[in-house]
Amino acid sequence: MFRKLLSYAKGYRFYSFLAPATIVLEVLLEVAIPFLMSVIIDSGINGIPLSQKDGFVVDMLIKMGFGEKQGLDLVVATGALMIIMACISLACGASAAFFAAKAGMGFGKNLRGAMFAKIQDFSFSNVDKFSTGSLITRMTTDVNMIQNAYMMALRMLIRSPLMFVMAIGMAIGINKRLSLVFLIVGPLLAFALIFVGSKAHPRFERMFKKYDKFNTSIQENLISIRVVKAFVRSKHEKEKFQISNDELKAASIFAEKLIILNGPIMMVAVYACILSILWFGTKLIFVGEMQLGDLMSFITYVQQILMSLMMISMIFVMSVMAKASMKRVYEVLNEAPTIKDDTADSNLQVNSGDIEFKNVFFKYNEAAEEPVLSNINLSIKSGETVGILGGTGSAKSSLVQLIPRLYDVSEGEVLVGGRNVKDYKLNTLRDSVSMVLQSNVLFSGTIEENLRWGNENATMEEIREAAKIACADDFVMSFPDQYNTDLGQGGVNVSGGQKQRLCIARALLKNPKILILDDSTSAVDTATDGKIREGMKNSLPETTKIIIAQRINSIQHADKIIVLDDGKIDDIGTHEKLLSRNEIYKDVYISQQEGKMEQ
Repeated sequence: MFRKLLSYAKGYRFYSFLAPATIVLEVLLEVAIPFLMSVIIDSGINGIPLSQKDGFVVDMLIKMGFGEKQGLDLVVATGALMIIMACISLACGASAAFFAAKAGMGFGKNLRGAMFAKIQDFSFSNVDKFSTGSLITRMTTDVNMIQNAYMMALRMLIRSPLMFVMAIGMAIGINKRLSLVFLIVGPLLAFALIFVGSKAHPRFERMFKKYDKFNTSIQENLISIRVVKAFVRSKHEKEKFQISNDELKAASIFAEKLIILNGPIMMVAVYACILSILWFGTKLIFVGEMQLGDLMSFITYVQQILMSLMMISMIFVMSVMAKASMKRVYEVLNEAPTIKDDTADSNLQVNSGDIEFKNVFFKYNEAAEEPVLSNINLSIKSGETVGILGGTGSAKSSLVQLIPRLYDVSEGEVLVGGRNVKDYKLNTLRDSVSMVLQSNVLFSGTIEENLRWGNENATMEEIREAAKIACADDFVMSFPDQYNTDLGQGGVNVSGGQKQRLCIARALLKNPKILILDDSTSAVDTATDGKIREGMKNSLPETTKIIIAQRINSIQHADKIIVLDDGKIDDIGTHEKLLSRNEIYKDVYISQQEGKMEQ
């Protein structure tokens, strides 16, 4: 998992290298500065010869000529060196922060891009596995968590262990006996961190699941805000939101209240160490086994050691939180699309709109006991207009979604143009099938931009021609900005019927071999519905047209009508034949005619 996720740092690995490289230089200088302070106190102020002190820093100072200086001269020279080293250390720290931010942001960008690209390759079955709210959380909150952990790791994961080791080395060099304090505190801290981490990780996993539920609740409410207001359900939605919000709060507190123990544990350890060192160090000074400057630098090294431990604990805390996010992001990246075209012939083209179903069975979930579609055998010739009628839950939409391979059959095969749909590349197959779904989706942008989804290279004449066939040109031209009218999010600036007609026009622009209208004129009046069907018949004579409808008027002139009942084909025939022999079709027709008479 970690190796796969780290592969998305590609393109930013140079910055990922520069950040720890500058951190190393910063730490070297930062660790040397306290020792220079001890030189100022012991040699510059107390007059102890520099040659009597030990350490590689002393050797370097002597080689630089500091051994010949005494008193105020040594204080000034050493102080100037400390200022220079502090400035260089500051510059290195700032550079490391910049490089880590650059690498972390780039890593996050690549990770989000990879997730979005992977989701685009998902089949409907894959999308059904994750809720939209969950995918949004994974691409935002989870990726941000991983990104922040990566930036922290680039800096602290190098800085903390390096400073810990070097500060301990300097402290031991100053006084070995006083350094024994760390042998007592270290194991206690390690035990505390391991205990907290092992208990906190499952709590954060539960918290992120609550985030998914919370985001899904918000998304549904905002998308359906008009429905909420129309049904006066604001109070219900507020209560529903409050429950979800409270659950998220409770899960967050439950996770955080354990992880925040890390801070007090570390602070107790820090102050206990400092008090112990001051107590024992003062005694060593009285007996002449330690100099005052050495004690002061020793305390500084203790602070550096304990600060490094605190930073390590912060990394530990962040890694516990990030681990849950990594697992969730990895689930998306590692999800294998259920529909693949790796073995398909890239040169194979759809040469006609012929469709054939051979002994087709279909389940949304392979574990389901009963299939959604059972023993479907059906043949449709290119250019035919076919109507599909059936009650709610009769699997009308499921049937047509098998044609462009939005789902794959569980048994049997679907043929388009005389070839199994699995023989085609998905892009080739879906470019030849234009489908207007039950849910009419338009995107933010202008009407023209939305219609160009059907053909991005279409001329304005072609766009208007498609709109005329769909009976959309008249109302579009009535807008002040005409085809440059901004639709707003989801097409909120047009009515339901206008939205349906724009979706049909978009589908027609593809000039497909097969056109599928899934109850796509339900919000259109009967006269307009008739004009649309007549326009398609005249302009697309070679295109196979499949119309799913609730109104018999929309399909009664079709070449044949398929009656579905409970996922099975109940009958196939023309309007006249079905009216004479099929009870389901006859009942629907009579009920609709009676409804007209009552009106």
